[in-house]
Amino acid sequence: MSQAMHRLWKYRYLTLMLLPTTIVIILHSYLPMFGVFIAFKNINYIDGIWRSPWVGLDNFDFLFSSGSLVRITRNTILYSLVFMVVNLVASVAFAVGVNELRKRWLARGYQSLIILPHFLSMVVVSYLVYAFLHPEHGFVNATVLRWLGEDAIYWYTEKGYWPYILVLVNAWKGVGIGAVIYIAAIAGIDPEYYEAAVIDGASKWKQTIHITLPSIQAIIIIMTILSMGSIFNADFGLFYQVPQDSGALYPVTDVVDTYVYRSLMKMNDIGMSSAAALVQSVVGFIMVILTNWTVRRINPEQALF
Repeated sequence: MSQAMHRLWKYRYLTLMLLPTTIVIILHSYLPMFGVFIAFKNINYIDGIWRSPWVGLDNFDFLFSSGSLVRITRNTILYSLVFMVVNLVASVAFAVGVNELRKRWLARGYQSLIILPHFLSMVVVSYLVYAFLHPEHGFVNATVLRWLGEDAIYWYTEKGYWPYILVLVNAWKGVGIGAVIYIAAIAGIDPEYYEAAVIDGASKWKQTIHITLPSIQAIIIIMTILSMGSIFNADFGLFYQVPQDSGALYPVTDVVDTYVYRSLMKMNDIGMSSAAALVQSVVGFIMVILTNWTVRRINPEQALF
């Protein structure tokens, strides 16, 4: 028996535990890759997928020859970068704060409360935002601005506010689930480090800077590398449902996903949508490779692969 087979047999129970996850990944991540060829075909429902004619790169012209390419690319990438930075800082800060709570029941309560928004669909979130921003009866206009003596703001026609609103909504929905990973990483830090720091007179702030953050640095880098894979992908629900698909907001809310959706609702061409999805995947793959290469050049031990 080879060494590899011997190790596989030795850890057979751990291998069996990985089996369900492996099957799910194969079914949902690898098998669908065979559909990539749709991006290079002019799909005809009469001829079917297999017999539809090949069109080469014609489907990609829809995306690259669009007059809105610069706008949707700029919005998609900039929002992704801002979301990444804001959510990372907020998630780590929340994880550190929860770790400092001495009452475990209080820490679990805060953690459950901030994770809850993650499980709400964007349709529900859009109605919650609408309840705040309704031109006449929204909480902000009817209560806050009226109390301050300010005029009502028609939020769904004023594009200047929406970059901040979208960042806030995304953080509110995603910070909780992101903090779970960092809370688990902090829980794995040896308590003796903190005990030694207390003996040396280190404050909580210095303990965080010199013990907590360096200890979870590897996790932060790994999560950042993985996040770079979705830099050209946007949360469709966030950019379509929350702004209520308002045309006046397109300059700041239109991203690749929403633009493709609106265009294909008119053309009904799945070949073009597949081409757009393929471009997003390729860009994401390249960004992961480049980010990992950069990390490897700086510190090889922190690289993902």
